[in-house]
Amino acid sequence: MKDFFKILRRFIPPYKKQLILNFLFNLLSALFTVFSMAMMSPILEILFNVSENVTELVPWAANLDAIKNNLYYYVTIFKAANGAGMTLLFVGIFVIVATILKVGFAYLAAFEAVYIRNGVVKDMRQQIFAKMLKLALPFFSEERKGDIMARITGDVAEVENSIMSSLDMFLKNPVIIIVLLVSMLVMSPSLTLFIFLVLPFAGFIIGRVGKSLKKVSREGQDKMGVILTVVEETLGGLRIIKAFNAEKKMDARFNTELRDYRSIMNRLMRRRELAHPLSELLGTIVIIIVVWYGGSLILDKNSELSGPEFIIYLGIFYQIINPAKAFTTALYSIQKGLASMDRIDKILLADVTIPEAPNAKGVSTLKESIEYRNITFAYDEKIVLNNVSLKIEKGKTIALVGQSGSGKTTFVDLLPRFYDVKGGGIFIDGIDLRELKLHDLRDLMGNVNQEAILFNDTIYNNIAFGVENTSMDAVIAAAKVANAHDFIQETENGYETIIGDRGSKLSGGQRQRLSIARAILKNPPILILDEATSALDTESERLVQDALEKLMKNRTSLVIAHRLSTVRNADLICVFHEGEIVERGTHEELIALDGRYKRLHSMQMF
Repeated sequence: MKDFFKILRRFIPPYKKQLILNFLFNLLSALFTVFSMAMMSPILEILFNVSENVTELVPWAANLDAIKNNLYYYVTIFKAANGAGMTLLFVGIFVIVATILKVGFAYLAAFEAVYIRNGVVKDMRQQIFAKMLKLALPFFSEERKGDIMARITGDVAEVENSIMSSLDMFLKNPVIIIVLLVSMLVMSPSLTLFIFLVLPFAGFIIGRVGKSLKKVSREGQDKMGVILTVVEETLGGLRIIKAFNAEKKMDARFNTELRDYRSIMNRLMRRRELAHPLSELLGTIVIIIVVWYGGSLILDKNSELSGPEFIIYLGIFYQIINPAKAFTTALYSIQKGLASMDRIDKILLADVTIPEAPNAKGVSTLKESIEYRNITFAYDEKIVLNNVSLKIEKGKTIALVGQSGSGKTTFVDLLPRFYDVKGGGIFIDGIDLRELKLHDLRDLMGNVNQEAILFNDTIYNNIAFGVENTSMDAVIAAAKVANAHDFIQETENGYETIIGDRGSKLSGGQRQRLSIARAILKNPPILILDEATSALDTESERLVQDALEKLMKNRTSLVIAHRLSTVRNADLICVFHEGEIVERGTHEELIALDGRYKRLHSMQMF
């Protein structure tokens, strides 16, 4: 339960008002539960004709004898004036009123609990999504995308169904149980102390079964993450799956994961379904023991209670059974939900590995240069960049070429701090990137990648993505510069056309030109182009290359290219090989050098 209270401390504080109201309403509901049961005592005594007439009032006091004496005094007066039948009706009306108040306050408590429950679930999803946006890229390279989706959907739903749905029971039932136990203690201390000795045994048995749920539940949620990963990979790779006739293979893989999930959930559900019958059996055993022990005391005339009072006592004790059973069921559910919360915390409590310095400096433009000074970078133990240095003057175009895996993409990814260098440093106008505000740093840059990353939204919103307070005129102007305006006009709804998942309704060249229009609208001083034309046909490449040349004009540009024809006009070409810059110079200088660049160029020309 320690983990459960940690969750409450983390997520409940914004709902303190509702929590206080919930406690107050539950307390009033419990008090009227006791009152309605106490009002049954005169009814029973009148029915069994064992009530004694009380003819004198005593001063009101906060003790059971004074309250009982004065209550019976008014019952005696009413019975003498109206008869036993009307007295029964009158007392019955009091019981009904007390019950109305009891259930009314119970509803108000539940009303407040619903607000807390849904608010916490909303906050939880909000925090997960916000943390996902803050976490660095290495975190996601180590996690399955489907597993992350399972945490923000299935795991949060499990927390809602298990922990939050149990919250009302957890807030309400202890209050009811405590109030009823205090009432029982006032009525018969010896019998109530006996119950205190019996109940822990039942609680111990229930607790042992409940603990086993957490481990099995975690296995189930992990397996659901695998299933969602298979689904996500299948949807993303349908073209390849069909091209290679791999439908049966993927179907078999999916069915294997489903069978494993079913097996895990069977074990989980069987143990969870044990909660109700086990708690009912233990509750019945406890009631029988209490009836036997209490009845023995009354028969031996050693009890503080009369026969009717013992029936009322049993009635109050029976009112504890349902809350106690619900409480044990809540404990089972909480154990199941805690497993999901552990998985959610892998995101919420993950370290932000690209932190912003406490006194980070603002930056609004590039004034002089970008400088890589002896930088080293490694993924885990594998060194990707080794002691690389490069100075990029403002307004220059720097081309990065070399074989795949030589470190080019990592080199440019270090500039917007998608990753942090392991050694050395990167400086903008002499200031280390790690001393700058992350938002300001990334605001200096525009990216156009090999794969155009677009969203299932309108063309307008995709071009205006990340740019605040723009206008249609500005978006159209950017589209024209990117050679995109003509094809946008030919779409069904122009700039309001929905382009589908990842821009699936557009061709590769059209998607790439929208990416370029987005970068043009942002108007960044630094431009990063990563294989922006490599996946295009000749005509699309010409249109895109023309748009890129307009985009790069008067900007500091880093261009990664495999097609050397696209970078021959660069101010400086850097040839990467095994994490190092092995050659640098203009196109003509590198051809004259007769080294690695010339070999690459000759192969492409051939």
